[in-house]
Amino acid sequence: MSDAGKRVTRADVAKLAGVSETIVSYVINNNRYVDKDKRLRVEEAVRMLNYRPNNMARALKGKRSNQILFIADHITNEYFSSIVSEMDRYAYDSGYLISLCANRNTPEFISQVISRQYDGIVVSSASFPDKYVEQLAGAGIPVVVFRRRRHQRKIERVALLGTGLYTGARNAVRHLIDRGCRNVIYVDRISVKGHISPPDDLRFSGFVDEMESNDFQVGPESIVCGCRSQEELAEEVRRRLRTGSKVDGIFGRNDMIACIAMTAATQIGFRVPEDVCVIGFDDSSISRFCSPKLSTVSMKKEEIACATVELLNQMIGGKQPKDIDFDTTLIERDSTRR
Repeated sequence: MSDAGKRVTRADVAKLAGVSETIVSYVINNNRYVDKDKRLRVEEAVRMLNYRPNNMARALKGKRSNQILFIADHITNEYFSSIVSEMDRYAYDSGYLISLCANRNTPEFISQVISRQYDGIVVSSASFPDKYVEQLAGAGIPVVVFRRRRHQRKIERVALLGTGLYTGARNAVRHLIDRGCRNVIYVDRISVKGHISPPDDLRFSGFVDEMESNDFQVGPESIVCGCRSQEELAEEVRRRLRTGSKVDGIFGRNDMIACIAMTAATQIGFRVPEDVCVIGFDDSSISRFCSPKLSTVSMKKEEIACATVELLNQMIGGKQPKDIDFDTTLIERDSTRR
């Protein structure tokens, strides 16, 4: 404990915690990532020394910005914009404004996010690594992660929300099989760096598991992946349809991917759905206005948005809520209606 009448300084806190004054400042102002162990040592030293600068209440709890950040892979994607739009209604009623930001996936990006002292962060990104989530949570920021992988590791101060990707993918594949499809291909995302979805990606693993549970083999020729542009994806779909076993079903990772694949198929003489059935995911506007209209999987966006804001509210209030999972709805349209 400090000597009676002696004013405790930031240097005293740093000495007791065994860190630099800069680290103490980062913890006090909550504006930079600090290793969990060091953060705990600083907070304990603050309590032991009864350190009370004028901004102490703000410091240990984090300065309220009344801002929530939503981090996504592609902010132009209709799914993300519609989720944020739904979230905005609930967040505004709770006193928050929401910002949508594209994931840069760099340490500098994480430092920038932490320095802006958001009250909460939502991560919906297939490429966002756990170490960055840990850094955000370690800075004392409540984080909700939309579950993207089957074996997503539990992280302290982080809530996981399942939007139904795995079961939705399985239902989509089952729908194709029920329509008589026996040689279904999965068309993966477009990545300018040629990235492919990992084996535990929820949509991809849902495709694999449903195919194998119905005794259909899944091999390299069952997957179109690693494409860097829409043109490259369309050409790869055309190549796959022209070669090997006759493809009679296509499952696109999202509606845009499915529509590109469907257009590529019709360009080389395939009739949809007579020759090949096509289904997408997300129930975006393109699924309703392309020709033929696209069968798809719809997520409960309004309920997901409401639950996300509620999870953040609970964590901002100091609670650790239970994880939440939602199911999906399959919508049949002309592209699979035989």
